[in-house]
Amino acid sequence: ACVCQKNKRVTNCRTENGQCRCDAIGSGVTVDCSTLTSKCLLMKAEVMGSKSGRREKPKDAFEDTDGLYDPECENSGAFKAKQCNGTTCWCVNTAGVRRTDKHDSDLKCSQLVRTMWIIIEMKHAERNAPLNTESLKKFFTDTITNRYQLDGRYITNVLYENPYITIDLKQNSSAKSLGDVDIADVAYYFEKDVKGQSIFYNNAGLNVSIDNEPVTLEKTVVYYVDEIAPEFSMKSLTPGLIAVIVVVVIAIVAAIVVLVSSNK
Repeated sequence: ACVCQKNKRVTNCRTENGQCRCDAIGSGVTVDCSTLTSKCLLMKAEVMGSKSGRREKPKDAFEDTDGLYDPECENSGAFKAKQCNGTTCWCVNTAGVRRTDKHDSDLKCSQLVRTMWIIIEMKHAERNAPLNTESLKKFFTDTITNRYQLDGRYITNVLYENPYITIDLKQNSSAKSLGDVDIADVAYYFEKDVKGQSIFYNNAGLNVSIDNEPVTLEKTVVYYVDEIAPEFSMKSLTPGLIAVIVVVVIAIVAAIVVLVSSNK
């Protein structure tokens, strides 16, 4: 038997062709322990191990406001575009986050829409002096490329506006090549690490240390931007969420405008 270093929610581990392979709890799908396990399989395993099946939900924003649910996964580990809980169904993106209102089981989700941009926003505890921006960028870039194996070209920005740290991960369908880890999986591992619920075997989570000084993160919020805008009816949205969607739409429109004018 071998140990799956990158996923503790597995069983029946064995070595095949020199690689450690195990079965994900809950789905029985075989996972390759040399890389990150998909978020869908991880969530399914977590539901199996959680008595309540729900966790506390963040109240903020196109944040994942539904928390944990028991997802339907493809054999590849990807989320099925349509997810249901009893007779209530909804469509999700590649990060497994709901992108439509909830409907009855007749709902059609024609495609799994890609989450192309993930924004991780963190707030650190109060400090006497701001952190060194370059050291902070290096820490998070190194962590994401080494710990989560994400190709550095998908980290488009690490921004520090004391006390907020924002990381942009961008990976559209055409940019992602075979074997690349998915930004949705990276964000999920990162989120779990920050909350002290690490998915890694025998690991206490992520110690954020910048210039040899530990940094405490007080709050982490993850936002998702899809290749196709979400289909929520305005009545089901909180004002904060409407604002986020508007900002995102404006940002995308602005990006397109810049692109057009610079190509002239």
